[in-house]
Amino acid sequence: MTGRLSFVVTAMLVLCALSLVNAQYQARRLFIELERAQSAARQLDIDWAQLQLDQSTLGKNSRIEALARRDLNMVSLTPERTQYLTVRDK
Repeated sequence: MTGRLSFVVTAMLVLCALSLVNAQYQARRLFIELERAQSAARQLDIDWAQLQLDQSTLGKNSRIEALARRDLNMVSLTPERTQYLTVRDK
């Protein structure tokens, strides 16, 4: 009886030890995954801030006007160049 009890206790002890090792492995794996996700989130925040800065820079009226003048050969509208259309009553 003592030999059988000793075997059962030893088997349970081994199972508990294996369970502990598995739990530690899973915890490490999840921690590494969490660190990677946090790193990706930080990179996305940096990218978002850069995109907002780019948008504010590219959307400035002075830049748009300069590009229109240079690339499209556009000029500012003057009253002399303005044509008004009127609707005639029938």
